[in-house]
Amino acid sequence: MKCFLGVGGAALALLVAFSLPSPAGAVWPFGRAGPDAPIEDLAAAAAEILSRAIRMDTTNPPGNERPLARLLVDVLEDQGIEAKLVETPKGVATEGRAAAWGRVPGNGRARPIILLSHLDTVPANASEWAVEPFSGVVGGGYVVGRGALDAKGVAVVHLMTLVELARRETPLDRDVIFLATPDEETGGRDGAGWLVAQRKDLLRDAQYLLTEGGGILAGNGGAVPVWGVSVAEKSPCWLRVTARGTPGHSSAPSADAAVPRLIAALERVRNMQTDVRVTPEVQRMFEELAPYAAEEDREGYAHLSLGLAVDPRFQSRFLSSRGRAALVRNTVTITVLEGAPRTNVAPAEAYAHLDARILPGQRCDVFANRIRAVISDPGVEIEPILAFPSRSSPADTPLFDAIRATAAELDPGAAVVPRVIAGFTDAHYFRDLGIVAYGFVPRWLPPSESRGVHGPNERIAIQNLDRGVKTLVRILEHLAASRQ
Repeated sequence: MKCFLGVGGAALALLVAFSLPSPAGAVWPFGRAGPDAPIEDLAAAAAEILSRAIRMDTTNPPGNERPLARLLVDVLEDQGIEAKLVETPKGVATEGRAAAWGRVPGNGRARPIILLSHLDTVPANASEWAVEPFSGVVGGGYVVGRGALDAKGVAVVHLMTLVELARRETPLDRDVIFLATPDEETGGRDGAGWLVAQRKDLLRDAQYLLTEGGGILAGNGGAVPVWGVSVAEKSPCWLRVTARGTPGHSSAPSADAAVPRLIAALERVRNMQTDVRVTPEVQRMFEELAPYAAEEDREGYAHLSLGLAVDPRFQSRFLSSRGRAALVRNTVTITVLEGAPRTNVAPAEAYAHLDARILPGQRCDVFANRIRAVISDPGVEIEPILAFPSRSSPADTPLFDAIRATAAELDPGAAVVPRVIAGFTDAHYFRDLGIVAYGFVPRWLPPSESRGVHGPNERIAIQNLDRGVKTLVRILEHLAASRQ
């Protein structure tokens, strides 16, 4: 039996030894629930739906998200909620793509809010997991499997939020729109990007959007919980590096062979240094974190640009964290590598992919030119794979105030911080339309569980599903009370 990385105790031993398909008594008879037979136990139903969602393998590529989109639409329709399956581009690798859309109407006094999630996942290597990653194991108070956090668990919290809102006798002031899209993990162009461009009618002139990208860091050892609300993201600058050389038999190597040329180019990239730069969004983030930082770092956090420039000890401490360092400089990681198909062949070309993430306000073409200058080899070509600009959303809005009010009510003493994330989500497509988009999912995660995102043994507590729904409903109620 493998150990469950980052988590211990008898509950996990039980999880691995007894792979329960669903919580006892929680099997929901889809197609027979209906508005006249409402869901009595939201937490158990959420766990059951999430377990079923995980068992639908939507690894992207190819995605094949249509069956999952159909499941979510069925759940909404079973509860008497307006919903539809939305056709999206099939893409080059699959014919099984679709999005799920639903709406609980408000009284029309304010513009809608969208709850956005995605249906696809990254791959999972079963040899690294304690359970089969697409088995949707439920037990020990958790749902385990690829997508439990990113982002099928988000979709289920949003889904159950609509179910809760549909029960209200008095509607909110605005429509609440459920949108779960395909293709996010490879850039979202055939998912959210296509919907924003081709199906604006589904957005109904929305004012706000909530999606993944932020959450609640549970306070440990006396530390206060931090409600991190993402207002900006670094943008991707994915590049293909292709080296060309003289092909032939590898027993007689050429001086300009493609693979050694590629290796030399990548070594230069690996050793390149990028400048430290503090954007206004990152400055504000650390200003608000300053009162909660270690005493020796409070001044540096409060005046981050100055601290990094003039205090070598603070700079060393700050940049020693990969997560913090990634927020103040452009980064580049070597990922995909491809050379010859056989050991005894020297290929005509070899290539690699670079995953560069650039700070808000900077451009991929400029960064790509810097990569070209660093490599400085006419036999190596650089071309973009994915790039888009980064935009931020203001933190001074009624929605942000509603999140603050909910934190004060449900998690007294918590810090609510506008943050920048080093990754990217589909939020940028909606920010381009002028929609205020925040990355925030109300779930309390310790670092050990956060590491499950794109990693092994991804899981979410059933309690977090339940709390997430209740907290999100409360945020929407506070937003309605603001009358904006």
